[in-house]
Amino acid sequence: MAKISTDPRLQPLRMAVLGLGLILLAVAVFLALRPTAEPAATAGPAQPVPVDEIPRVNLLDAKVAYESEAAVFVDVRDEDSYASSHIPGAILIPLGDLSDRAGELDLNAWIITYCT
Repeated sequence: MAKISTDPRLQPLRMAVLGLGLILLAVAVFLALRPTAEPAATAGPAQPVPVDEIPRVNLLDAKVAYESEAAVFVDVRDEDSYASSHIPGAILIPLGDLSDRAGELDLNAWIITYCT
């Protein structure tokens, strides 16, 4: 079994890799819950978007979006986790509340959800 390095200089890299995976998962969940722009009058209930059809945001694109303020970051963790640490400027909307509180967000904006 490979030994995991405890070198503190690698901590930012480990966190970035973990963060990327969790960002992608959160984006997938948020986009699956996001309502369409204008539902057709004859359309039935909204169907969830298959996970493999949800666009992913890689870590570099998320970083560029953050630095250029091109996206809104939504932390979907619980309040205690958010209070402990979060992306500066991120909005807290716990995952369980996301569909009910989606109206608080500009759905025309680029919204990046994360959970780490």
